[in-house]
Amino acid sequence: MTSLRMPITMPNTLSIFAALFAVMLWASAPLLVATAHSIPPFQLTTIALISGAVAVLPMSLRGRHRRQSVRISWKWKLVIFGLVPLLVLGAVGAYLIGLGMAPTAEASLITYTWPVMFILISQWLFHRRIALPVIAGALIAFSGAALLLAPEALNNGFSGNMAGYGLALLAGVCWALYSWICQATPVAIAPAMPGLFLLAGAGAAAAETVSGSATVLPSGTALAAGIALGLGPYGLAMVAWDLALRKGPTALVGSLAYAVPVLAALFLVLAGIAAPDWRLPLAALLVVLGSLVASGRRRA
Repeated sequence: MTSLRMPITMPNTLSIFAALFAVMLWASAPLLVATAHSIPPFQLTTIALISGAVAVLPMSLRGRHRRQSVRISWKWKLVIFGLVPLLVLGAVGAYLIGLGMAPTAEASLITYTWPVMFILISQWLFHRRIALPVIAGALIAFSGAALLLAPEALNNGFSGNMAGYGLALLAGVCWALYSWICQATPVAIAPAMPGLFLLAGAGAAAAETVSGSATVLPSGTALAAGIALGLGPYGLAMVAWDLALRKGPTALVGSLAYAVPVLAALFLVLAGIAAPDWRLPLAALLVVLGSLVASGRRRA
């Protein structure tokens, strides 16, 4: 019996470990962004994406021969090589710009509502309907974000940090769409990631040029944080998440991502970047609870 189970349990175990690895790296992203805050957002985006391309290059080289035998339609090629780089650029760029315009912990938590959005998108595109538990979970999760936004909205209306929060939400939408594409494509995206990251990085460099931002050499600590941001959260984590989505039980793998906002908030508080605030852990727990409710009746 044990030998018969091995081909089934081992891939699932590997996918779960890959998802946990990605979760830990993603949770470190706000801390790295805060450390690299002196770098302009588009320049930091470029550094992170180029570093991410380098991090995932071995994966691309390893899958080169196998990829040559797989043929996909021109529509999927357009999605992979056209839409995916735009989503990566939107996710990373909007996130980094948003964190420069709003408090790091709060903006990060808003971005990390993306697992709920991923479930909503997946339910609608696959089934053309959204189950009631998914709707209830989404409302609970977004109430966590609303808990953070309410004082800002009541005191300053839609001024102040609201633009940063909006960009953080846009980043979450981009991550949700990216995750759905990883799940839906007929081929794995991971081997093509170096090229996709370079395309997204070129877009960030072009945006920096158009914006007229002065390019300066970052300091040693900020530059190291920017490179680490690319190597970890936007490099190895992306490969691990792609592997987890394609090889593991989707509902379980997706639920592991709900730990990201709690861990990210904890890291920021421990580092002294975010002040302890009762709203922050409560909002994080609401996001996690809502995500669990949303995925409770979802099947892989």
